[in-house]
Amino acid sequence: MIASCVLVNYLDSLLRIDEINDESRNGLQVEGVDELEKVCFAVDACLATFKEASDRDAQMLIVHHGLFWKEAPLVVDNHYMRIKTLIEGGVGLYAAHLPLDMHEELGNNVQLIELLGLEDSGPFGDYHGELIGRIGESERSMTREEIKRKLDSELDTDCRILPFGPEEINRIGIISGGGARMLADAVEADCDAFITGELEHQVYHTALESGINVITGGHYATETVGLRALRRRIEEEFGIETEFIEMPTGL
Repeated sequence: MIASCVLVNYLDSLLRIDEINDESRNGLQVEGVDELEKVCFAVDACLATFKEASDRDAQMLIVHHGLFWKEAPLVVDNHYMRIKTLIEGGVGLYAAHLPLDMHEELGNNVQLIELLGLEDSGPFGDYHGELIGRIGESERSMTREEIKRKLDSELDTDCRILPFGPEEINRIGIISGGGARMLADAVEADCDAFITGELEHQVYHTALESGINVITGGHYATETVGLRALRRRIEEEFGIETEFIEMPTGL
């Protein structure tokens, strides 16, 4: 058992919550109980994950996509029911959006680099003054299908490919989730391929004209890896019970 404030302070420091410019209001979003015996992790803050966390007797839920962003919504309708479920279940809510995407050890992007067996060559991709992506490199060339098979197997997903770049891939830019609009940054970084979560229509012609491969693994799937790494870190650091709540959207 640990004090809730101890875990919150640890997360704030580890993920540099106060230093990173983000549309998400990262950090503790809904206060729960003072003492924690169990913490759950999930990609999305939604009614289903809140009910599941409560059913699993968790006192805190750590998510990637939180409830509160730049503009605070009115506490009515679905938003009311979500907050009501958290409070009645005694479950606190902590959100880490960009701070978890871009973390140099636990982030979604660096975890995808490790999953593919690449060497981390550092950050790229300027988003509101933050370099949120990572570049992975391999001395051994990889094919598009090889990358797809690995991601499909490890993430339980079905990658889509825009095969517009070189057959032999050594340098890959990675921005998980909704990073498609940052394809030009991967082109500028001289990447052979760009891995993200989901496609946007306009990406097709940019990729074709720029001669770069685009591989999408699903918004949800590509953003599970950072939470799983954070879960392992919390278990090691505090020795408390943790669980990951699978709630895939297929998107």
